[in-house]
Amino acid sequence: MLDSNSPLKTFLPEDQLALINQSFMLLHNANSDKTHKYDDYSFTVFPIAKAYEGFLKMIFLQSGYISRADFLSKYFRIGKVMSPNLRKRLGNNSIYEKICRSVGCELSDMIWKAWKRGRNQVFHYFPNNVQAITLQEAEDIINTMVKTMETVVEELRLQSVKKRLANLTMNEAKRLLEEKDAL
Repeated sequence: MLDSNSPLKTFLPEDQLALINQSFMLLHNANSDKTHKYDDYSFTVFPIAKAYEGFLKMIFLQSGYISRADFLSKYFRIGKVMSPNLRKRLGNNSIYEKICRSVGCELSDMIWKAWKRGRNQVFHYFPNNVQAITLQEAEDIINTMVKTMETVVEELRLQSVKKRLANLTMNEAKRLLEEKDAL
């Protein structure tokens, strides 16, 4: 389960929280079940991977990185716009690059790595490399996705405060200039 102090509890919509909690429940059940052992525990990651995709689309929309049409589109691909390998080719359409410019590449890397490990490598089939994950790997992936989402939410809140402070400072400067001109 999410920590009771997680910023995600007040940020995410109920459907995404339910998906995250479902991953934690599946993980708990898989840990508790001593009669069944699986070759692949990807099924525990799937619900949170869906929530992570929804979270990223929501964040990208709120941040102005994508349009409402992109948000609603069946064809918008997070893996494409977040790939560091496609930064140059995508130019201004690279959300990875936009995040790098606005808050730093560390956050872009964190978002990309969680996406790649928790979604691409887990749910795509690669010939001669099935990408089966152990229970411990599933737990690590789930925790990484939660940590990434929490970090993004905290960074967004920090950026929002910085913008408000900058606006206050600009407004204060304008007010002082107006007072000076009035003298």
